[in-house]
Order: sequence, then structure tokens, then C-alpha cells
Amino acid sequence: MKEFSSTGITRRGLLRVFAATTVTAAPTFANAAGFLRGGGDIRRIKMYSGRTGERIDMIYWIDGKYIKDSVKEINHFMRDWRTDQTKSIDLRTIDIMAAAHNLMDINEPYMMLSGYRSPQTNAMLRRRSRGVAKNSLHMRGQAADLRLSSRSVNQMAKAAMACRAGGVGRYSRSNFVHMDCGDVRSWGG
Repeated sequence: MKEFSSTGITRRGLLRVFAATTVTAAPTFANAAGFLRGGGDIRRIKMYSGRTGERIDMIYWIDGKYIKDSVKEINHFMRDWRTDQTKSIDLRTIDIMAAAHNLMDINEPYMMLSGYRSPQTNAMLRRRSRGVAKNSLHMRGQAADLRLSSRSVNQMAKAAMACRAGGVGRYSRSNFVHMDCGDVRSWGG
């Protein structure tokens, strides 16, 4: 990383300071300063789906505004792949995912295991597993189950919990982390 001057300030360090002050002033929902720490004036999401083979890598927020076409693509990407139904994904969930990814300082995209779930898909999964909630936030477009090969479940969960903006579930046996924009809470191991 190149220095700007002999002061030892790196570009990354300067950007982080700028991002912190920008985010503190950003109008958004409760705990914004916590979960958008490091979010800066550009927000980006990177994911792929092992189920559909699709990839997404896009900037979805610039200078305080969500980009409608980008959000529409994210909604399609996070659809229920079993029924091909889409739902508007809660922007807070996308922000939490992006902020946690940013806090981990990685380039690897998330592998998305589950985004939106139709009521039919959720009922089918409940019949197969005790770990699926009857009123899952997935059905409201407010949750995602994610995996990274370069980070452990604990590392991912810690980054998501540092956002202090929603629920974080650790599923170590299945190697994924649940992130949602519901009440701040955590579970699993």
C-alpha cells in the first residue's frame, strides 16, 4: 500500500477514517454506526449460488442512495431457487451481509445457501429438519444463510455480530452462518 506522504498514512487507513465519519452521519435505521462501520460511501455485495451456478458482484449503494437496478438483481439472485419465486430482500439484510464481508477484509464472495424462501419451501424444509423456524425471516426476505471457504463459521459470526444489527446463527456442523435484520440476538455453536 502506497503512502500519501511521509506521515505514514496509507490510502486504506484514510479511507477507513473517511468511511467512519460518513457512516456516523448517514441517516438509516438503529445501530447504523455499528453495522455500517467501514461501509463508506459505496456498498458492494459479492455472492455465488452453488444451487444455480449464478454469481453476483455489484455495487448497490452509492453516496447515500440504493441503486434500484442493482437491488432488483440482488432480489432475483436471492430468490427461492426451488420455486423460482422472488421477493424484495430487506435492504438492511443486504447491508449487514456487506458490512460483515467488509469487516472480514476478504475478496472471496459469499456462497449463498438460502435467501428468500417461499412458504412452501420453508414448510418442506421444516418437515426435514428441526432447525427451520415456522415463521422464518427467510419467508419475509429478511435473512440469508452464507458460507465462506476462507473463514470459519466463528469468524463469520463474529463479523456479523460486530454489526449489532440483527440475528446471527452459527451452524458449525453444516458450515454456514445465518444473518438477518430481525432483533439483535445470536445462537448456535
